[in-house]
Amino acid sequence: MSSALVRVEHLSKRYGDATVVDDLSFEIGPGECLGVIGPNGAGKTTTIRMCLGLSAPDSGSIHALGLEMPRDALAIKAQLGVVSQMDTLDPDFTCAENLLVYGRYFGMKDAQIRARIPALLEFASLTSKADAKPGELSGGMKRRLSLARALVNDPKLLMLDEPTTGLDPQARHLMWERLQLLLGQGKSILLTTHFMDEAERLCNRLLVLDHGKKIAEGRPRDLIAQHLEPDVVEVFGVGALAVAEGPLRSLASRVEVSGETVFFYTGNAAALLQALHAHPQLRTLHRPANLEDLFLKLTGRQIREDA
Repeated sequence: MSSALVRVEHLSKRYGDATVVDDLSFEIGPGECLGVIGPNGAGKTTTIRMCLGLSAPDSGSIHALGLEMPRDALAIKAQLGVVSQMDTLDPDFTCAENLLVYGRYFGMKDAQIRARIPALLEFASLTSKADAKPGELSGGMKRRLSLARALVNDPKLLMLDEPTTGLDPQARHLMWERLQLLLGQGKSILLTTHFMDEAERLCNRLLVLDHGKKIAEGRPRDLIAQHLEPDVVEVFGVGALAVAEGPLRSLASRVEVSGETVFFYTGNAAALLQALHAHPQLRTLHRPANLEDLFLKLTGRQIREDA
């Protein structure tokens, strides 16, 4: 990717004896959405913080927009848009005032910012809320306002750290629609997310991190085809765990158990589904393999505490 907008090479970060980011390299091209996925503590947020100049790497380099971080941090930040995990809107300002004040941080003239505010509010579907304060907005509205605020300086690159966490399905889908529009306009996006359907909808490529290391990288469907069997049969109900240890196990390439659900991974589900007819007490779901299956295969099913 010779025209990469962002190039990260051999990035490492340690806190005490813990290596949080370990020899990480990746690139982001113009108009591309790169998704970063991984369990809690995988190094996603630390990576974004280093790309923003908020944390200095112990080794490695970050080049963005023809400049180098952290040496050219201010010049790079002037061309970035950021939406963090936490709400950082000013509760004392209206929606329009939040945009106005934020634009001033970039040295923009008030007249220039005010000219952009109507379009930004329309983009966020918040035109009718221009004079409302954040405390009067729903969670989805606040996230859309945060996204509009990140666009006030017309950035080339957006860094979004779990931007839809805590949103209901309708609000999440509206955010996805807005992000797709931005990609269609040629913006580049670095996105961290815990939602696999979000990653598959938005991301041209995925970076899978675990314990600070890159363990996989590629297009979502390519990664699924590379690492997984094409068919998944989920089996649950009374006796499901016993079936997992019985003859049906031989009809699948791989079998995993999570709680009371058994996952049969196979290249041809017909024989397995036929055999399951002999167990009418069980419930089954036959589906294609997806990114959630990929995530769990590469990083494991065990829940981890936040790091």
